[in-house]
Amino acid sequence: MKVLLIGSGGREHALAWKIAQSPDLTKLYAAPGNPGIAEEAELVALDTDDHGAVVAFCKDKAINFVVVGPEAPLVAGIADRLREAGIAVFGPSAAAAQLEGSKGFTKDVCARFNIPTGAYQRFNNAPKAKAYVREQGAPIVIKADGLAAGKGVTVAMTLDEALAAIDDCFEGAFGAAGAEVVVEAFLDGEEASFFCLSDGKSLLPLATAQDHKRVGDGDTGPNTGGMGAYSPAPVMTAEMVERTMKEIIEPTMRGMAEMGHPFQGVFFAGLMITAKGPELIEYNVRFGDPETQVLMMRLKSDLLPILYASATGTLDQVTAEWSEDPALTVVQASKGYPGAYDKATPIASLPQAGDAAKVFHAGTALKDGQLVATGGRVLNATARGATVGQAQTAAYELVDAVRWENGFCRRDIGWRAILREKA
Repeated sequence: MKVLLIGSGGREHALAWKIAQSPDLTKLYAAPGNPGIAEEAELVALDTDDHGAVVAFCKDKAINFVVVGPEAPLVAGIADRLREAGIAVFGPSAAAAQLEGSKGFTKDVCARFNIPTGAYQRFNNAPKAKAYVREQGAPIVIKADGLAAGKGVTVAMTLDEALAAIDDCFEGAFGAAGAEVVVEAFLDGEEASFFCLSDGKSLLPLATAQDHKRVGDGDTGPNTGGMGAYSPAPVMTAEMVERTMKEIIEPTMRGMAEMGHPFQGVFFAGLMITAKGPELIEYNVRFGDPETQVLMMRLKSDLLPILYASATGTLDQVTAEWSEDPALTVVQASKGYPGAYDKATPIASLPQAGDAAKVFHAGTALKDGQLVATGGRVLNATARGATVGQAQTAAYELVDAVRWENGFCRRDIGWRAILREKA
């Protein structure tokens, strides 16, 4: 099978690494890719925003299957264009991708199909949003409705913080994404990520993970795109997984089909495990980053036929087998992230990978033959171990073997699970 992978981050490097292991693969292309992905695939200079050019490339190279990594091309309708051209694609239609493209849309779906989530209101102007926030009080959550690259969500612990977040949205801090704002109740509990494939009529539960959003140790500082993750998430017991499927994922799949938007791809459910059980914080319609890195490190099955089954309506014919061993990834970011940071800083060397340890490239490029950091989140040191503690030790050994002066990371990824292990 000839495959085109779209994307350039750590998530896509992890997907490329796993897809490249498939005996079904005859050729893997990636657009635009990164230097890490180049070890697994042939990189192509393709403007992935030009959907016509992507279709033309697929036809020219006789591509059988396209795997879309990031959310923006899905929300923009790349999967629709590929399906119209008769090319199998992993990822939802633009209509189904509204589950990530519009937080208000997702909340409306939850309300319509009785999916547990925080109470909410949608607003298209600041005065009404502020009046509602004053009425509700803090803590409260302010979300820009559209795609904001992992930003645009403020968990406001004070009224002033909430009002400032509303101003940020309507004054253009997140561009068009902030033209509408969703204000929702603060959910108290422990966060977890749950991944489940859908082909529109069948579901295949994958695995759980826990992300670390805050930039600093002890979950301090501003929110980021994610500073590390581990899998599985101990808070997601067998009972919680069963309830998540029954109360959240299954009603969403049925509801989307009923609305005329059957969902093909991955449901990435951001959950809060509260005293009442699992409640939906938000949906993403693609694999998580950095969660994909730990999922791929734990997946024993061949990824390619599983993704292809989701794309072709045959998900009931495949299964996914997982390593019992936990995996953990540490994000190394450019100093200053999530604020301003220097670009094109040199990365002198990376450690060699093993079967259960690998550094995935997220924001890197080659400049005159030198590996450089181009993004905020740059490298993902990922390892598997018999316990979360062992996986953490192995991941930080990788981190400490990276030679990159402008990098930093949190030193406590996995702390919740490790406390449980020691209890």
